[in-house]
Amino acid sequence: MIWRQGLALLLGMMMWCMTTPALADWTHPLSFSNAELKRHDFSGESLQAAEFSNANLEQANFTDADLRGAVLSASVMTQANLHGADLTNAMVDQVNLTKADLSDAVLKEALLLRAIFTDVNISSADFTDAVLDKAQIKELCVKASGVNSKTGVQTRDSLGCQ
Repeated sequence: MIWRQGLALLLGMMMWCMTTPALADWTHPLSFSNAELKRHDFSGESLQAAEFSNANLEQANFTDADLRGAVLSASVMTQANLHGADLTNAMVDQVNLTKADLSDAVLKEALLLRAIFTDVNISSADFTDAVLDKAQIKELCVKASGVNSKTGVQTRDSLGCQ
């Protein structure tokens, strides 16, 4: 009986040692909350599930960045370059995107409520199933044009423009 308990303990320790490296590989998402990142270059970076809440991202460069699932809530992104960025499932609520470049960006299923789109470039952007209010959709449909190079979806169709 004692040898069984000893064997069970030994096997348990061996299993724990084998799974520990897997735990060491797990990393926390990047957090840039409340950060001052004006003009920072994130172009081409993998920023999946990164958090940028309440950050100053004015004139930041996110060209072709992977921002799937990122949280950008309540950040300032005036004149930011998001050309070709993937913002699928991102939280972009209450974000000031005045004069930002969202051309060819993918915003599928992104949460965009109360985002400010003044003078924004949305040429070839894909807003499929994004959460927007009617006033935002009306504003964006005025300037919507093009076909997204990654998804093949027309910007007007993704917004449901009439």
